Amino acid sequence: MSYIDGFVIPVPTENIQAYIKMSKMGGKIWMEHGALAYCECVGDDLDVKFGTPFPKTVKAKPGETVVFAYIVYKSRAHRDKVNAKVMADPRMKAPPNGEMPFDMKRIVYGGFKSIVDL
Repeated sequence: MSYIDGFVIPVPTENIQAYIKMSKMGGKIWMEHGALAYCECVGDDLDVKFGTPFPKTVKAKPGETVVFAYIVYKSRAHRDKVNAKVMADPRMKAPPNGEMPFDMKRIVYGGFKSIVDL
């Protein structure tokens, strides 16, 4: 079974293009250092009629959308090795445009052991 890092991130809609640029660079770096998959998705159908909508979980403000992202690894140990290499990579020192296109303090993040992996 694989191991997943998952993220839910509120991003100002005016910053989506900057976010895409940053995530393409990040995805390339994670994949180069051994991640099995890297996926970033921007909210499209977030006005749900059941459960708790993603925007509510991150207290999205007017003018913000939500990005759901995940990175796949072989195991938690593999994740830890890959992330150590990624964080040591000099390309990770500064975002492409000089500043983060979202508020880092509002990210929802966690590591997950997969229980069904088809």
